[in-house]
Amino acid sequence: MSDKTITATTTTTETEALQANPRPGIVDIVAGILLVLALGALTRYFDVHVPKWSVDTPFKRIAKSIEYPVYAIAIGLIGNVILSKLGLRERLSAGFRTEVFIKTGVVLLGASINLKILVTAAGPSIVQALALITIVFGFTWWIGGRLGLDDKLRALLSSAVSICGVSAAIAAAGAVQAKREQIAYAASLVIIFALPSIFVLPWAADALGLSDAVAGAWIGGNIDTTAAVAASGAIAGEKALQIATIVKTTQNALIGLVAIALTAYFALRVDRSGESTRPSIGEFWTRFPKFVLGFIAASVIGTLYLQSVDKKTGAAHIAIINDLRTWALILAFVSIGLEFSLRGLKDAGWRPIVVFGSAVLVNLAVGLGLSVLLFSDFTV
Repeated sequence: MSDKTITATTTTTETEALQANPRPGIVDIVAGILLVLALGALTRYFDVHVPKWSVDTPFKRIAKSIEYPVYAIAIGLIGNVILSKLGLRERLSAGFRTEVFIKTGVVLLGASINLKILVTAAGPSIVQALALITIVFGFTWWIGGRLGLDDKLRALLSSAVSICGVSAAIAAAGAVQAKREQIAYAASLVIIFALPSIFVLPWAADALGLSDAVAGAWIGGNIDTTAAVAASGAIAGEKALQIATIVKTTQNALIGLVAIALTAYFALRVDRSGESTRPSIGEFWTRFPKFVLGFIAASVIGTLYLQSVDKKTGAAHIAIINDLRTWALILAFVSIGLEFSLRGLKDAGWRPIVVFGSAVLVNLAVGLGLSVLLFSDFTV
């Protein structure tokens, strides 16, 4: 076959591919973004008003405890079904910017992490975070390998279950260059397992007679999303919530270290099979998820700012940033619901669910032991 024939064949193939999956136009992208914003506003409306509507009903406590991720994903899934029936989901999908929204939320999260606050429980929190991440990440990576999971999906699941859920999965995805559907799948598993934990862990802590500090440490170290930790901690009590927040914050602060480690591992080992050349510094930089640097910078800036203004002013400004973060995460969770595909679940099969579920059980057991060991004598 001549070069001209090869070129013509390639051009024809590319043309057919574009015709089958045309590039989204600006109108489709804008329409998709506007849809996400509209569903996000609906989510916020329910988040604010459902607790008010249920004040004089038996569902008062449950309604007050449910956080915005539940509404956002549910509304996103409903929108997913409707758009699929209308044949519009694929066309508008370019506007479902899950990664952009979550990365924005993670950076804004850094501003609320005041490094000075961590001093009150820095020692035990750091020890617990390092031990949990090491043990749970290692177990998840090991069992994922035993069940034959793709290395990139293993990295996402290991990071999500051992650190802080969707945010950690996104950081890992940038480091290992994971596929979009793998990110959506990992995020779905995080939410599926986190939702019941909001109610189960406070109940279990009470049944086991755990102190506020131990209960808070267990909740903060085991529930994967920051929003779910806040919801569960609130159910357990104000003192438990304080410790839960500090422990989860400590884990959040380790996202960058894990991202760097994964970047190095995949650049040097996984993606270099059969190659003798070493990756350049430029390749490391290309792989490294830049938003993690934004997260760290926001944390440092937030800490310095709070030290330079009075408490009332600082709290008011951080509250504004936290509200923006909530909006970014609401849009991210709505997008996750819109992007969710049963086809992806079927393609992945049962193994990722077994891996993630097993890791959650190990996390619960190890986290409880560490919480009792490190926080039994801690007073809030």
